Amino acid sequence: MNLEYVSVENSKYHREYCPSGLDKSTASLTYPPPLRQAEADEPRVANPEIDRVLQRLSDKGLCGEAHVTQYLLYLHRRNCRPNTIRSNGSTIILFLTFLTSIGRNHLETITREDFSAFIEREQDRGLKPHSISTRLRALNAFFRFLIEREVIHPNVLNRKMRIKVPDSLPRAIDPEDIKQLLSVIKKPRDRAMIVVLLRTGMRIGELLDSRVENVNIREKRIEIFEAQKNRLGRVVYISDDAEVVLQTWLKWRNSEEHYLFYGPRGRPLCYEAARAMFHKYLDNAGLSHRGYTLHCLRHTFASELLNAGMRLECLQQLLGHNSIEMTRRYARLTDNTRKEEYFRAMAIIEKGGINGHYRCDYSLP
Repeated sequence: MNLEYVSVENSKYHREYCPSGLDKSTASLTYPPPLRQAEADEPRVANPEIDRVLQRLSDKGLCGEAHVTQYLLYLHRRNCRPNTIRSNGSTIILFLTFLTSIGRNHLETITREDFSAFIEREQDRGLKPHSISTRLRALNAFFRFLIEREVIHPNVLNRKMRIKVPDSLPRAIDPEDIKQLLSVIKKPRDRAMIVVLLRTGMRIGELLDSRVENVNIREKRIEIFEAQKNRLGRVVYISDDAEVVLQTWLKWRNSEEHYLFYGPRGRPLCYEAARAMFHKYLDNAGLSHRGYTLHCLRHTFASELLNAGMRLECLQQLLGHNSIEMTRRYARLTDNTRKEEYFRAMAIIEKGGINGHYRCDYSLP
């Protein structure tokens, strides 16, 4: 089948669900392809993220609602994070909106060219490669789901689309800037948050989700039972200076609250509040022009440990990376061994200690 020229009328999926007596050229999206019996009989789960995505889908009058519903339920059964369901749902809605704009009113007839055109449209909108790559991954997963259920043709993913993403260096905070930042932080809570992030390498979401019982001051450790990003549990350790500021904060905080850093009504402090706090201190320290973020504290933690001689395998466990290749990025940023080797070799070159010549023998082919 040449999928690029297939129409709704001759699609095998459309023929299966188009009721007899209804003009196929005007078949409504009210009649999607029949779902698997187990899926059709499956009760809807209570998931607010799924409900929000489906409400947006319905409000826009987009096609494929039945298949999107089943895909979101599939993500729910896989125990995906609410953020994952919300992000994937938003990407699917963007793609379906694009399909409508180019006159495609049936999900079953999409082609690889439609997929390519959507990616080009996102590039023309000026989205960064990282954002486009994230949407590509979400759509690739959605299309695989549809192909397995014979909703769309396998040619749509005959060759998985990828976009080259720049592999930039992690951004660490300069040691002098760290001193300047800490010098303007006086509040016990804020100082404890910044120093703990700097000395443990925790992600900000992991710190905000931490409860008091997860902190063991005697053994100088914080237990992360389930990482927010990859659900990988690990233990991080508290340095002496982090222990001092934590002890101070534990004396100041409300002992009835369960979260280590709490917001109104006992809820964990939200990311927006933590981010605003960090940028306020950057302004006070005269560092706002440097472009530092809260995540830079994690990069600084990793870079300083590598500079101090920690092995990559140990750092990988402390950072909670699934792959050591993720940790190896920091070795590109800072590696004292490589630096020493370079300057040792360069000293020999500068003294004229290199023998031989580099002229080519032009008589050779």
